[in-house]
Amino acid sequence: MTRNEKMPTTGRRQQVDWSEIHRRLERAQSALEQAAKPTNDEKRMTLKARAKALARELNTEGDGQACLEVVEFLVAYEKYALESSYVREVYPLKELTRLPGTPVFVLGVINVRGQIVSVVDPKQFFGLPQKGLTDLNKVILISDGKMEFGLLADAVLGLRHIPLQKLQPSLPTLTGLRAELLKGVTSERLVVLDAARLLSDPGLIVQQTSEG
Repeated sequence: MTRNEKMPTTGRRQQVDWSEIHRRLERAQSALEQAAKPTNDEKRMTLKARAKALARELNTEGDGQACLEVVEFLVAYEKYALESSYVREVYPLKELTRLPGTPVFVLGVINVRGQIVSVVDPKQFFGLPQKGLTDLNKVILISDGKMEFGLLADAVLGLRHIPLQKLQPSLPTLTGLRAELLKGVTSERLVVLDAARLLSDPGLIVQQTSEG
């Protein structure tokens, strides 16, 4: 067969439906992307793990000082703070349900997206003056993965970094439970609470009993 000779054809050339092929490829790509996407629960777990890992490491400022990241809040006109690694979220105080037969420091429970959470009033076990509840009150949800409850705050001031070298062990005016649950105090009289001790203190664990 010479170069100028053509190969014999046995039938018509089959038409290729490129548009259908493109549609199939797009559907396959979409399915792969959906399968690779994490669920909402996976996203929350990942973000929570990252937040804890970052917050528990000692942050450093521009001058190289080791710092502690905290959430600052007000209780009875006094400034308090908690390590941000233990703070799950800040939630408004709404639809509070009182519970009879619970310790005086347990204000009640709230429903946080289907989860019932106890709300602890720090003014009660810190011996601080009482204030009426308003729509401005916030609940700081703290957790260590095992224990969880909400801490009532008059207002949440936000995140800040405290140089560890400026954190004093205690103050003479802080005694009793406040001293035991204390992580340190700054020169500005910001009281940093020890969230790990708060969550593990047996006196703050609400034991539910059933009468039968």
